[in-house]
Amino acid sequence: SFGLLRTDIKGLMKKDGDFGPTMVRLAWHSSGTYDKMTKTGGNGGGTIRFKEELAHGGNAGLDKAVKRLEPLKKKHPEISWADLIAFVGVVAIETMGGPQINFSYGRVDEMDPAKVTPDGRLPDADKGDGPGPKTRKGLRDVFARMGFGDREIVALSGAHALGRCHADASGYVGPWSGTPLLFNNSYFVLLKGLEWTPDDTKAKFQYKDPSGNLMMLPSDIALIEDKKFKKYVLEYAKDQKAFFTDFASAFEKLETLGTKNLTPLKA
Repeated sequence: SFGLLRTDIKGLMKKDGDFGPTMVRLAWHSSGTYDKMTKTGGNGGGTIRFKEELAHGGNAGLDKAVKRLEPLKKKHPEISWADLIAFVGVVAIETMGGPQINFSYGRVDEMDPAKVTPDGRLPDADKGDGPGPKTRKGLRDVFARMGFGDREIVALSGAHALGRCHADASGYVGPWSGTPLLFNNSYFVLLKGLEWTPDDTKAKFQYKDPSGNLMMLPSDIALIEDKKFKKYVLEYAKDQKAFFTDFASAFEKLETLGTKNLTPLKA
């Protein structure tokens, strides 16, 4: 049952701090391949568990995350991989202090790795011009393909309050916030409130705060340099409740893209 599964997920989070943020990344990358025109991709079939999808550039390091879920899948065989991955993202966000997110189950696992969508559907941190027009267009194109607008792009980016970048995964290094295990509006407060400058000490082009302890990606800085994005950054920086409301609805939408006949889980 999902009640027992929730307890097991929380147990894993207690044992390993990195587990929560990694599971949010897994759930997001699993869903973020959806294309509303061709109605392909998304997390409806749980295809991110296949090595063919884990080999995609944006999924570096997530093979370990899927391995971590294997004992849970064995223990709860009646829950599909697709539901498991979506649910673990929701529980991780709530457990780290984030909003309650409506969850529905009934995704049916795809059994054929041929259903894995082509690489290149996830957003890029840098399209070659830092936070410039190409990177911004790249963000808007990827999210519009899923059916999201500017407000939802900024709201979903707020998940960068969690976790950190790893040199052996994305090639970027460091945490966005000083509290990487707490889901709050710190990402927006820091993005707006600190001076971000290019960090020459890192292998890939990224930004640092004055202390040198925190980082932002070019696609993060794009949100504060683009007028249309920036108004939502400012709104969420001063109103965590508004951020939580918008994030919860965008994340629920993200996790249900391309799915049908799901049953809402009673909280």
